[in-house]
Formats: sequence, structure tokens, C-alpha cells
Amino acid sequence: MLSTIQSMFIDNLLLYQKLDMKKIFSNKELLLFHLFHDITKVFPQNIIIVKDIMFFFLDNENYFEAKLKLPYLRKKFQHRRIVLVREEVVLVNLIFGFFPDPYIHSIRIDRNTRTRQIIIIVGFLSYEERGIAVGSNGDYIKAVNEIFDTQIKFAEYQKFPVRIKCEVVKM
Repeated sequence: MLSTIQSMFIDNLLLYQKLDMKKIFSNKELLLFHLFHDITKVFPQNIIIVKDIMFFFLDNENYFEAKLKLPYLRKKFQHRRIVLVREEVVLVNLIFGFFPDPYIHSIRIDRNTRTRQIIIIVGFLSYEERGIAVGSNGDYIKAVNEIFDTQIKFAEYQKFPVRIKCEVVKM
């Protein structure tokens, strides 16, 4: 059995893992890439479409400039959800990037020993903030988990299953 200190050390190592993200552009993503640039004057680093959600990954220095055009982008793509994410190479920073609007109170790690799955639990202070993070019918958190399943690899270690889960923190 691991001691609490060892467990905290391992959790911190996991949260600060370096990531590699697949960058594969189909014709649809290339078209969106150019359209995004025409509107924002910013080149996205990556575009990932999951169902009706379009994730545009941006450099930190261009994020706020592009965010000014977010209302116009959402108006232009009325039937799709547009999400701007700061492209990060460290796991914990990327998790914060996926949830820019609600306040994240805590992040903790849980493990499913049967499936060897790592569960990263993102804690929010209210059900309203959790609802924003999860999305309608859980669509947003499902999309984030699909990105982790298909697009993100850990740079140093073999792929192991990671799930993001949102919950309200009990005070």
C-alpha cells in the first residue's frame, strides 16, 4: 500500500505529464482553419471536431485576441458549439484550458484498480458551474473525454486510459 505522501507525489507527477496531441487535418478542418484565420487573424494550432463541438486550440499569446471574435464565430456557426482552448503541453494546464468559463476549485486523481483507469476529478463549487462544465446531456464532457481517448498521448509513458469527471465539491 502506498503512503499518502507517495500517492500525492505520484498524482503530481501525473498531473504535470507532458502531452503530445495529434494534428491531423481533413479538408473540413483545413477549411475551418482558413475561415478561423480570416475572422480572427489568428492561426489555430489544431482543430478537433467532436459531434457538433468544434475545438480550436490556440497559442497562449493569441488566445485573448481570438476570444474577442468568439461571439461572431458563434453567430457564424449557429448549429455548432465553438470552444477556444489554450494549447498546452502539460496535463493540468490543458484540463484548465478545457474549462475556461466555470471556476475550478480543485483537481484530484482517483484510480479504478480493476480497469487501471485514471480518473481526473475536476471539482466545482456549485451545480451551475458543474452544469456548464458537463454541458447539455453531458455532451461537452463526453467530447473532452473522446479527445483524451483519440488525440492525446502522454509523452513519457505508454498510453493509459484517462477519464475526466466533473463533480461539485462538498465543503
